[in-house]
Amino acid sequence: MRSVTGAELKSVLHFRMLIERMRQTFRAGVETPPRHQHRIETYGQTDATLLLTPAWQVNQAIGVKIVTVFPDNGAKDLPAVQSAYLLMDGKTGIPQAILDGNALTRRRTAAASALAASYLAQPDSSRLLVVGTGALAPELIEAHTTMLPIKHVLVWGRSLDKAKKIASRFHRPKFRIEATDDLEGAVRGAHVISCATPATEPLIKGDWLQPGAHLDLVGGVTPEMREADDDCIRRSRVFVDTRDGACAEAGDIVQPLRGGLLTEDDIAGDLYDLTRGQRAGRRFYDQITLFKSVGTALEDLCAAQLAVEMVLHNDTIR
Repeated sequence: MRSVTGAELKSVLHFRMLIERMRQTFRAGVETPPRHQHRIETYGQTDATLLLTPAWQVNQAIGVKIVTVFPDNGAKDLPAVQSAYLLMDGKTGIPQAILDGNALTRRRTAAASALAASYLAQPDSSRLLVVGTGALAPELIEAHTTMLPIKHVLVWGRSLDKAKKIASRFHRPKFRIEATDDLEGAVRGAHVISCATPATEPLIKGDWLQPGAHLDLVGGVTPEMREADDDCIRRSRVFVDTRDGACAEAGDIVQPLRGGLLTEDDIAGDLYDLTRGQRAGRRFYDQITLFKSVGTALEDLCAAQLAVEMVLHNDTIR
């Protein structure tokens, strides 16, 4: 069984290829039963969580992401979240590879955002703002600049130094990139705003959004978290990655639903609808669009299959 490291994943999962594979996978569909969640006692520490997210395509592939969350790991200088992805042959069940789950999740999450933007952003979008300075920030920059003609990228974070470090990671890119400490000004000037933060209070205000802006919300993966305010919802044509996931888990969708600002019928569509042509994305040039993702096991399986194909191909030609 092949082990695929995070570095290998990044080297073989080129975004244009991954995004197109993901487009085809959403069109075809994948079996994605509900994830399994279990509490793990830790004796004297905060209880841990075990998450299992399976997915399969009949006669093709079976995969499961195994995630552990140990909240007290920070005191030991260890990440709280660890994950691995097991990919198996869909005809025999024989394990094919085990992949770095954290790297796989980052890559497929950014690819899903860029896939949505290919339908929802203005096709000539040239200014990108990334809000957040975590591990997803450089992935989102790379993914969006792959799919859109971005010429100028701004990075904002609560720490300007961290934002500058993100910007410094890109050497001689095809776009200009810099950090900013002016969030409002950056939002007002951006064609695409991509947020990946752990915020529990909205960072993005709807009256900052210029006509035609596209807002991509990646953080806010629990009902208590929120990256955009109610005005963003009011002004936007709203899309999600999957209806079941976003309506149950995403604070930027759950809270407006609870408050009566949004109904499930107001959600214009999801990635299944967009990729299959069942819902129009951007209907007119100056329309504001919003995409909220929480992730789906389909994306994990899609990315794992492509990564293993590419790694095994590279092994063969060496």
